[in-house]
Order: sequence, then structure tokens, then C-alpha cells
Amino acid sequence: MGKVAVAAGVICAATVVAATAYIVRRRVRYSSGRVKAMEIAKDFEEDCATSFSKLKHVADAMTVEMHAGLASEGGSKLKMLISYVDNLPTGDEKGLFYALDLGGTNFRVLRIQLGGRDGRIVNQEFVEVSIPPNLMVKNTDALFDYIATELAKFVAQEGPGFHLPPCRQRELGFTFSFPVMQTSISSGNLIKWTKGFSIDDTIGRDVVAELAKAMERKGVDMRVSALVNDTIGTLAGGRYFNKDVVIAVILGTGSNAAYVERAQAIPKWQGLLPKSGDMVINMEWGNFRSSHLPITEYDRAMDIESLNPGEQIFEKLVSGMYLGEIVRRVLLRMAEEAAFFGATVPSKLKIPFILRTPDVSSMHHDTSVNLKVVGIKMKEILGISDTPLKMRKMVAQLCNIVATRGARLAAAAIYGVLKKMGRDTIQPGENQKTVIAMDGGLFEHYHEYSKCLETTLRELVGDHVSEYLFIEHANDGSGIGAALLAASHSQYHGMDES
Repeated sequence: MGKVAVAAGVICAATVVAATAYIVRRRVRYSSGRVKAMEIAKDFEEDCATSFSKLKHVADAMTVEMHAGLASEGGSKLKMLISYVDNLPTGDEKGLFYALDLGGTNFRVLRIQLGGRDGRIVNQEFVEVSIPPNLMVKNTDALFDYIATELAKFVAQEGPGFHLPPCRQRELGFTFSFPVMQTSISSGNLIKWTKGFSIDDTIGRDVVAELAKAMERKGVDMRVSALVNDTIGTLAGGRYFNKDVVIAVILGTGSNAAYVERAQAIPKWQGLLPKSGDMVINMEWGNFRSSHLPITEYDRAMDIESLNPGEQIFEKLVSGMYLGEIVRRVLLRMAEEAAFFGATVPSKLKIPFILRTPDVSSMHHDTSVNLKVVGIKMKEILGISDTPLKMRKMVAQLCNIVATRGARLAAAAIYGVLKKMGRDTIQPGENQKTVIAMDGGLFEHYHEYSKCLETTLRELVGDHVSEYLFIEHANDGSGIGAALLAASHSQYHGMDES
């Protein structure tokens, strides 16, 4: 009996030792994995660093590329496209005008009733429509027919608050937020698609003509009187309400900027100088690149696998289309090399673009003690339910790193534009205000991003210039601005509105 008891004791002790050893090994593996994950995060943070001096270099490079792009076609990665908009809205515009704003995965149709300087915008309505993903890569007719169909529905719902004078055709401003070689205020040929669109047969075609044909097929009697980029629409909308607006920046699915340039400072301009002496330039700054940009291995891998490898490098660092994807790629590296989420790599984490920038924003803005929102997002989106607080903190830290880099680079780019315009300094006795109109979901909804951008821009320009520098959110500027430019370029311009 004693021998049996001794044997049982030995077996029990061995079991305890084995269990203890297993727990120790597990803790060691977890500890070493966590250390490896921290190393990955630290390396990523260092690669994303945006020191003050680096930002100054980025701004200087932007200014140089702007000069090169204005000098000749193809002289720079910045297209610096001439918009043919030499007069921005004044506030005197009257009548009913429509706008179509196509610039990402959604498009908007808008109508406004303008009442002149006293009435301004009397009434407005809009509808937002999602574009089915298959139409973003199908063919020209399929995309524009879908848009024209939705436009026809919207026109049919025109209510009593909107008045079109008898015997007049409805007019539309078309905000087309992709690189276009403009040939007039109401025509332009597509250079290339961006923001996830890839329809080869549209390249080189006049997008206004394609829209007009689609409207005719769908029975919509409407004239496109102005073709503008979303940034130019935002600039026009901003100027309508504030005469000091001279720059517009879009930070949404993609990113771009437009500004008012002196016509005589555009060497590639071949026509007569406009009477106003000014010309709005569509920069297409998403394609900006410089050796000073902090590009990581994750950015390079994402670029190679993108629909437009080697293009839109700056946009891929700062815009809403890509911030979430960069965070996902870093988390995937942690899962694969540091077992950050356990022995098995979560299957959903392998899906490109499953983590969207609005999700990153929500996690970044999580101020709860236990980072509850981060835990919810990890479970709902990636299927990861067991997320200790330290893990959640690491995820939130990655969101902060990516957003901070994007915001600070966007600020440096704006500073480069200010330098080109000569508005980076204030001469004694001057009190000229500079107002930047901003639009886009990233700027509007990702508050940590927009706050970081403004703080960085003021850091770059200095305290004195900051007193005369203002950033305004131009809500729906691209839609309203396009309608305003349609009004100022109406075929009935100068005629009595009634």
C-alpha cells in the first residue's frame, strides 16, 4: 500500500512539474513574442518619423516640383494642370444649377437655387450614391450609364423649392476628381484613374462627352457647363463665402490640392493671359514623390500590389484609402513573426483593405480606460476576440503612428504650396489673410489627424504667419463649388434669370 502511495505521489509530482513547465514555456513564448512585436512597432515608428527638418525638406521639394510642373508638360511628377478657371464665383450668381461630384467610391448629385448676393444659396438638396465595386473596373458605358440613371431619378424628384425659368435647359457642374487634361472649361480627357478605379477604355476620352452620351441614353436633358476637379470645386465654394480663400485641399479617399496662381508665372500657358491675371491650378499632388518621404517596407509592398504601382506615392501615405491598410499590414507582420494574436494567424487579417481608415480613426479616438472600442473593432472586423489591454494599446499606437505621419506630411505639402505663392512670410505693414479651404471625410471625421495637421502647419510657418493663416472646413465644397462654376459659366450668363 505504501509503495502505491509513493508511486501515486511521484506521478502527481511529475504531472505538476510538467504542467508548470508548460506554463513557463507558454509564458516565455508569449514574452518573447511580445518583445518581437514591440521591436516591429518600434522599427515601424522610426521609419515613419517626420522630424521638423525632414518636413522642411519635403516642403522645399514640393515647391521645386511645382515650378517644374508649371514650366512644361511632363516636367514633373506633379501634373500642375491648367483648369481654365480664371474667375472664381463672386456671390452674384442666380438660378437653379446641378452638380455631379464623382471622386471616390461614392458620388453625389446636388441641386442649388441661387439668389444672388442678397439671397446667396436659397435652397439645396443632394443625394449620395454608392458605386458597385464591379463598375469601378468594368467599362466606360456601364459606369456612366449607372451615374446617369441615378441623376435622372434625382431630377425627377425636383420639388417646388426649385425654379427653372421657362424654355431653359438645366445645367450641371461636373466635379471629376481624377487626373484630366483639360481642354476647355467644359471638356477634358482622362489621363488615368486613381482611388481604386481601373477602366482602361476611358483613358484618353473626354469625360464630359461620355457623361453627355449617357444622359442622352437615359433621357436626361441637361448641359454640362463646367468640368472641375474636386479641389477646384472646393476652392470655388470656399471663395464664394470668403474672398481670402486661395488654396483648397482634399483629404478623403484620395488627396489633392488646387490654388490660385499668377497666369504670368505659368510658362507652359500658351494662350492669351486672362483678364483677371489669375489661373486656378489643379496640382494633382497625390503623385508627388521625393527621397525625403518616409516610405516603409509596408508602403512599398502595398504599392507593388496596388492597381497603380509606382504611382500616387504621396496619396498612399496621406489619404483615407490607404491608412487602414498600412495598419493591417503591420499587424499581419506581428501575427506572423511574433505570434501577436496567438499561435494561429487570424484569417481575416490576411484580407487586404479589410481594415478601413474609419475603423482606424475610431480606435485612435478611443479614450476609454480599457480601450473598449479597440477591442470591439478587433473582434468585429478581424475576428480576434481575446485582446488584452497591452495588445489594444499596441494597436492604438500603430493607428497613431500612421495618422501622425500622414497628417504631418500633408501639412508639409501645404507649406510647400504657401512657399510657392510667397505666403510663407508676412512683410512689415502687410495684413493679407490666407485662407485654406479643406474638404474630405478624412479631414472632417478623423479629428486627431486634422488636429495634428493644423498644429504641424503652424509649427512650420511660425507664430507671426500663423496669425494671418486660417483653415476652414468647406463642407460639401466640391458639390456646391461645381454648381457655382456652372452658374458662372452658364450659357444664359448675363441674361435675366426670370
